[in-house]
Amino acid sequence: MQIKEVNCITALSKSNLPGLDYSLNPYRGCLHNCAYCYVPNVLRIKRDAWGRFVDIKKNIPKVLSNELRNKKRGVIAISTVTDPYQPLEKKYKITRYCLEQLLIYDFPICLQTKSKLIERDLDIISKFSNAEIMFSIGTLNDNERKLLEPYASTIKERLDTLKISSEIGIKTSIFFGPIYPTISSENLPKIIDTFKENGAKEIMIDKFNLKPGIKENIEKKIVSNKLFQEKFANSNSMYILQKEKLYEIGKKTNIKIVDAF
Repeated sequence: MQIKEVNCITALSKSNLPGLDYSLNPYRGCLHNCAYCYVPNVLRIKRDAWGRFVDIKKNIPKVLSNELRNKKRGVIAISTVTDPYQPLEKKYKITRYCLEQLLIYDFPICLQTKSKLIERDLDIISKFSNAEIMFSIGTLNDNERKLLEPYASTIKERLDTLKISSEIGIKTSIFFGPIYPTISSENLPKIIDTFKENGAKEIMIDKFNLKPGIKENIEKKIVSNKLFQEKFANSNSMYILQKEKLYEIGKKTNIKIVDAF
């Protein structure tokens, strides 16, 4: 494991994702090491190196503060190529320090994470005029979660933190993706109910994006689960059925369900 403190030149990058104007990534690398992560492909990092290093952008709060003085207002995504609340954040608090700078200018923010650690910063997040917390959850089966997301928070921890965030008035949503292929259409209503019961106001859905190296990496992780192997082999066709059912559920239960991309 290689942990390195570095200095960055810029803090905010332009985002081309729908509804997001900028991205802020306090770290390069991510110790969650999710098997399906697309970031190594985006950043051109070797797959076997991903999850084994993190660059900590020690000066990014100061760089961000300087940029915000002259930056046109827009929604800032935290984060797009890392998890801002990965384990190292507990010690380094880089994300928290960035939030303190953002609050001075009250920029709209959207935080996406798989970590319960975000609960630590609810005292700051709740002060923003426009803030959203989006939890990534692809399954409610924690045994399956452990296969592909071994170092992220448990599903229960994410749902509990989602509920706490919602109860104090923060806009909360779910990134339901990638949706695990082991989920049958019959089980989707119960899953959506669980999301709603824990405060989700909107659900964004996505499939496994099998860029080069991702399919092979997932197959290595699920070798001990034959059902998962069988379902994963047909994940694209399974997602078509899941997506159709989810839109049906959205209309019936009056919750907004949208495609990620």
